[in-house]
Amino acid sequence: MKSKFSSQHLRTNVLRVVIATALPIAMMTPAMGADTNPVTPIYLSAPQGLPGVPALPFTGTKSAAFTIPEKMVTLAVTPQQGPEGTPITISGTGLPANATMPLTWSTADGAWVVDVQPNSVNYMGTKYTKYNVDMATITTDANGAFTYKTKIPRDFGAVHDIYLVQNGVAVAHGGYQMSTTLSISPKSGPIGTPITITYTGMGASLYIGGVSVLWDNNYAGEAQSLWTRGTAVFKIRAAGPVGTHYIAATAGIGVQYMNIKQSPVPWGKGSAVAFKVTKDAGAPKASIEYPPSVAPSTALRTTLSDVGVDPNTKAVATLSQTSGVVESKVNLNVTGLTTKGDHQIVWATVVGNRVNCTGTCWVYNAVPMGNATPVNGAFSQSVTIPDNLGGWHVIQVKQGDVIEAQIPFYVKESIFQYKDKNGKVLSNGIAKADTAQTPELRDGSGVPKTTFKAGEEFTIAMKGVGWTQLDNTMAVTYDNSYIGYGCGFNSNGYMVVHLIATGAPGTHIIDLHPVLYVFQPSFANTPYGALPVLSNNTDLPGLALGYQPPAVHFAITITK
Repeated sequence: MKSKFSSQHLRTNVLRVVIATALPIAMMTPAMGADTNPVTPIYLSAPQGLPGVPALPFTGTKSAAFTIPEKMVTLAVTPQQGPEGTPITISGTGLPANATMPLTWSTADGAWVVDVQPNSVNYMGTKYTKYNVDMATITTDANGAFTYKTKIPRDFGAVHDIYLVQNGVAVAHGGYQMSTTLSISPKSGPIGTPITITYTGMGASLYIGGVSVLWDNNYAGEAQSLWTRGTAVFKIRAAGPVGTHYIAATAGIGVQYMNIKQSPVPWGKGSAVAFKVTKDAGAPKASIEYPPSVAPSTALRTTLSDVGVDPNTKAVATLSQTSGVVESKVNLNVTGLTTKGDHQIVWATVVGNRVNCTGTCWVYNAVPMGNATPVNGAFSQSVTIPDNLGGWHVIQVKQGDVIEAQIPFYVKESIFQYKDKNGKVLSNGIAKADTAQTPELRDGSGVPKTTFKAGEEFTIAMKGVGWTQLDNTMAVTYDNSYIGYGCGFNSNGYMVVHLIATGAPGTHIIDLHPVLYVFQPSFANTPYGALPVLSNNTDLPGLALGYQPPAVHFAITITK
């Protein structure tokens, strides 16, 4: 990656913000100042290489524009309703004889809407764009009739219009209603078993654009399919006790639309399937699952600006890796420097919060990473990623207040490790809470252990939590029941969640999932906010910006 970014990569408002200098606080910038940082919605399509994104249905060719008259021949579609893969027959009579015409299918594209500021990213909702694709080219017989057979493709659910078009005018119309399906794999296993849920037939509109998932009538989270065209594939983990449990999934704006059969979108009704917990095999080890790394679909990054960059610099910065967890060791290589002498290596980040703030909620903060003296205009040096906020940051090479080179680095969330004095890991993220600690100590929040009595308070700790509305919070579920969220912004990326051990003796499952934060600032029409997003691997706006929001898995044992 080059150190100097072209203007096409940066929004105009980015140029109004100065990146941190070598001072502890470089410049105060309003976090939500609409006057200085106007909101500019960006519509994020699926990044290239994202798994689970199907091709456009049928021929994949978008139909030419056509008009729809008041009167048309009615096409017979048999059957008229069913899920993906259903064989259907489309036929028509009373049409122009011996005519060749396109048969079209209505569909849509989904996009996440965000606003990328130089000091944050705002979540602004979703957008669907509807259009038609060509199903096939048909030719009527001498009597003006035709019959066409096909199968329903992977696509958004709900009603699809089917038109036969001649010379830019629809001459016949029919329709098909795609219904939902729910399946799981496996159907049994011990406590902690990852269960893959596949839900098809989500629609391209607000009330049917998401699916709400219940585990024994406890809310486990939500999934979306804006980019995966109506199909979501995601996981939850089996929770006890031993016996049969039920997974239910139905459309809703985050949570279930409970009487959806009486609604204007009755086809959004889902179903339920049984899972059998076979045994308690003990608490699984803590683990973290990142989404697959895909190429971002926009070059915009937080804490990145051309302001302060030497306009004549020829310097180019590269990194041995462009992402990692806090305290990673990274090699920074810089060539093409024309300035001599001592240079400062600086980590550009922010400090602040979204809660107790008016006007200025956070400010830029520069963390020194070391110094370097170039030889023949170049140097190579190992730097340590600060134990600080996660998300996109910039490593800058500066001389005085002038930035000679800069390059983005993405900090991934990670599980805090409790270690002894010799570096041996005692616990991955879980500890018995020390309730006397106020505030939380950054090097651990309690006594590391994973076994508790019912009623005991314990903590879960994470590092590298971010500050934007895409990564500043994580949802917490206890035995697949959503109980709240934790935030890592005010604590500079170190997030400690306090819980009470509850339930019968045995293994209990605690999971963290990404959240779309919809407060401070808040915008109208931001569905799916403040809830666990289970489809973080395939359908979450941060993926298009190079984020890798993980699902994190913990387990404790309750003893008598």
